[in-house]
Amino acid sequence: MRSEVTVTLSPEQEFRFDLEGAEPLTNEEARRWLDAEFVRLDCEPLRPSGKVLLADKVLVVAANAGRTLLSDAAWSQQFARAARAALERETVRIDIPSMAVTF
Repeated sequence: MRSEVTVTLSPEQEFRFDLEGAEPLTNEEARRWLDAEFVRLDCEPLRPSGKVLLADKVLVVAANAGRTLLSDAAWSQQFARAARAALERETVRIDIPSMAVTF
């Protein structure tokens, strides 16, 4: 099965991260990394209640990372590994304009 994370920033700009052969993170490592990036990137919860679901966290971290961090090979590889492990899916598609995460 193909292992890939795709982030769409706009109809013209999409990032694909192939994770074939990449060392997997544990779910706990992935959650910790996403938590740290959520804080470091000054992300805001999507829901008025302040509750942050894992899919929301992945979406907001990708959105706040923007083109600059998604273009950084080391950061984007770690993000893709964390998204895959935290969401426990081999294929993850993050669509920023639609504010959606699909599998």
